Amino acid sequence: MNSLTLKKLILFTLAIFFYFISPIITAPYALAFKDPEGFTIKIELFPGGSITAQRGADKPVSLGMVISIPQMARWPSFTASKWGEPSTVVASAVNAIHILLNIEKGLGRTISILPWNTIAPAAGENSYILTNIPPGQGIFGAWAPSVGSKVTPILHIKGDKLQKKPMVLEIRQAPKESPYFVEIENRPGGRIVAWSKDGPKVLGRVIKAVSGSGRFQGTIFQERGRIRANHPGVIDISTSPKGQVGGFQILPLEHGASKEMYTAWDLTQWLIVAPYTGKFVGSMPLFSGYFVPGPSRGEKLWDMWSTYGRKSLVLVRVNGGKWTWMPKAVGRKDNALACITHIRIYFPFTHPLSE
Repeated sequence: MNSLTLKKLILFTLAIFFYFISPIITAPYALAFKDPEGFTIKIELFPGGSITAQRGADKPVSLGMVISIPQMARWPSFTASKWGEPSTVVASAVNAIHILLNIEKGLGRTISILPWNTIAPAAGENSYILTNIPPGQGIFGAWAPSVGSKVTPILHIKGDKLQKKPMVLEIRQAPKESPYFVEIENRPGGRIVAWSKDGPKVLGRVIKAVSGSGRFQGTIFQERGRIRANHPGVIDISTSPKGQVGGFQILPLEHGASKEMYTAWDLTQWLIVAPYTGKFVGSMPLFSGYFVPGPSRGEKLWDMWSTYGRKSLVLVRVNGGKWTWMPKAVGRKDNALACITHIRIYFPFTHPLSE
């Protein structure tokens, strides 16, 4: 079966899929696969500095301003930062963006960008750019950069102090072609399959299934069945309505083996996965390159495809049934998700069709 025939078959299947679950899905999430331009976020690195986003030759979009700037970098930063690439975004979330400056003694050194009036323990003290942008919006929502996005210029460090002068920090969300979605069989040994224009590809297997929800603080700023955060060692998914706390996390085996995450083996809020070959940590398509929180309710990008296509979506099958919304689970409920047999995560896109 050639690539064109396979694409037609997948599109036909998806069309039938969307037809039958139209009460559940309100946007054509899987019918687009390519971002031809990308965009650039510009942050004037001084109090009162502007924060804008620009796509190609379009007019810059004003997203907010800088309230304060970091006095130092954070080292050691969160464990998974060591699997990122220096001078890139190492975490993208509704309540923080973390930038990896370098890796020292096997541990990451970071600075962070935070929305107004929020909590992000991984940011550290005096090591973040505080903005007036609400959580889950702007660069923490519709314009969120994916993990691995390039950051310039390089910020230099002397000791723990940042060596800086008034400058414009640029974050480049590069153009890319995305897979359609990834499906996870939520059981020990379950397959992890990514679908793209080239067909299905088995990425790995489930080591430990998820069966409960936990109190992941940032989920208070995200809708149910949406991605709260992505970094080299996690996909964080909200199971609670916006305004309430509840979710679960997908961990690569390498991170599950770290001292920070040893409790994940005993608690029910974590799904632990392992690759067939190579590594999952810091690698595309799951733990770098694609997943973002996406537009919150009311946010708009440059057209319909971008607005709906970048909106993260996670569907599930309950007890092997039809694809449906994520069950509601608020707070720590150890068996709230035990009914989930399959998980499907859609990759973001901004353009209707690829060639």
